[in-house]
Amino acid sequence: MTGDNKNFLLAIVMSAMIIFGWQYFYAGPQQEALKQQMLAQQAQQAQQAEQAAPATGGNANAPAALADNVILPRDQAIAASARVEIDTPSLAGSINLQGGRLDDLQLKNYRETVSPSSPLITLLSPSATKEGFFAEDGYVAAPGTTAKLPDPKTIWTAPANAKLTTTSPVTLTYDNGEGLVFTKTIAIDDNYLFTITRSVENKSAAPVALLAYSRLKRNGTPKTENIYVLHEGLIGVTEGKLSEIDYADLKEEGALPVETASIGGWAGFTDKYWAAALIPANDAKVRTGFRYDGAGGRDSYQADFISQEATSIAPGGSVTAVERLFAGAKVVQIINGYHDALKLDHFDLMIDWGWFYFFTKPLFWLLEMLKAMTGNFGVAILIATVLIKAAFYPLANKSYESMSKMKKLQPEMERLKTVYPDDRMKQQQELMILYKKEKVSPLSGCLPMLVQIPVFFALYKVIYVTIEMRHAPFFGWIQDLSAPDPTNLFTLFGLIDWAPPSFLMLGIWPIVMGVTMWVQMRLNPTPPDPVQAQLFNWMPVLFTFMLAMFPAGLVIYWAWNNSLSIIQQATIMKRQGVEINLLGNIRDSLPFLKKAKS
Repeated sequence: MTGDNKNFLLAIVMSAMIIFGWQYFYAGPQQEALKQQMLAQQAQQAQQAEQAAPATGGNANAPAALADNVILPRDQAIAASARVEIDTPSLAGSINLQGGRLDDLQLKNYRETVSPSSPLITLLSPSATKEGFFAEDGYVAAPGTTAKLPDPKTIWTAPANAKLTTTSPVTLTYDNGEGLVFTKTIAIDDNYLFTITRSVENKSAAPVALLAYSRLKRNGTPKTENIYVLHEGLIGVTEGKLSEIDYADLKEEGALPVETASIGGWAGFTDKYWAAALIPANDAKVRTGFRYDGAGGRDSYQADFISQEATSIAPGGSVTAVERLFAGAKVVQIINGYHDALKLDHFDLMIDWGWFYFFTKPLFWLLEMLKAMTGNFGVAILIATVLIKAAFYPLANKSYESMSKMKKLQPEMERLKTVYPDDRMKQQQELMILYKKEKVSPLSGCLPMLVQIPVFFALYKVIYVTIEMRHAPFFGWIQDLSAPDPTNLFTLFGLIDWAPPSFLMLGIWPIVMGVTMWVQMRLNPTPPDPVQAQLFNWMPVLFTFMLAMFPAGLVIYWAWNNSLSIIQQATIMKRQGVEINLLGNIRDSLPFLKKAKS
């Protein structure tokens, strides 16, 4: 086996490990997650909805309050309580006057599919729905004291015809009838940040001591991508430390919450593209908690803050505090803007850049800059590939030159085998002398592949986790670079109406990628070893099927990178005086053509 073929096989093994690892960590777990989701849906459908509880009073115009265990369709749950409308350029929804909760929120700029008529993305939903997800704040009495405080069933009062917009905050009030008046003013910016100013006025004759809390609660275990390159679940930063807790891990802990004392910080839930996070004041002394509750057979998860110390309010006095809530899309520019403007501790980590953030973040900024110039993320990927190729040109050039020199040494290497047929150690010694004399490296063939692997992973991460890539079109049939190529060879690209299994999903771009990979390999002569020859022939086929389920943007990158590598390698081979016998190599690699020739 020649040195460059050994190196090629090493590169193939490394690449195959990457692909098989993806299959193991992603494809398998994803199928299991889908199975569990189906089982959960079947169990949910078996449950019967209960009737609404009687009205709680406090507001004669409020609809009946709902019992805690009722499961209703989302529109019915929203209609079951009095609300204040939310209408901004980015958000639509309402504030629930029962409990003063934010539990109805949709993202105006994002839809479930690429179709412009598909439903808007729903982020927050009432507790009475199957996938209830809401934000709530309130107070608890300090130990040893009592006070009538607002609770989740308290009906707050809002001004007539109130509507929350970017220019019109809404103030909710609640008078407990015993001298305490609670108010909270909710404001919203153009994007996804709510600012909530809470105050308590003590009109009674006795002091009162209160602990303020805020929480995000999520009912049911949401469907996640369940892939190692992306965290979905509970997330937060306390005392400068990032906490990422999976739903399954918190559930395994059962009744054991994860609690941390901190000053400031933030905590909440993150999905692939969306998030909701509580943000107390930067100087607030709080305890952060992550909790799981399985009461009634219904999973629920919670991220919360509560004051470390009670606040005492003297008669005639009042106290005011400001906190924030982020609820929306994880747009990089918006997230970073909040991080910088509010001096939030590591809020930029809301986006999962991974351990190699020093590579993924610059690559994202490059792609975003190129997209701003060209108007198309697909074109940006093509241009970025050229720029990356140019940046690594000296390394790749040296590698291809060394490979070309080794091809010129093939006759001498074969001669050494005949001179020392039974002494492999002597063969290796003479080969090392030959390599040193001609100034070539037997490891040179690995360098282009080793350079490509980190770029591949970084681009995969960027395409997979950033919302900017979601539903980003290229040309033709590629309307979403973050999704696999939707065409399929095994349906004759739509002519046959059937749904083949996932391993037969083979689109046009994966085929182009496989062809370019095969042609690149054919620049090298077919190895004399039959095993190596078979690897040369079948590895592009294996990669074609493996990469067919990867995001289309990644497959386009790989195909384009292969094409550039073919041009680069052929140019260097020609400059080194090495024969480029592409057609001959193709013929020799195909048994039926080789047999016809002989």
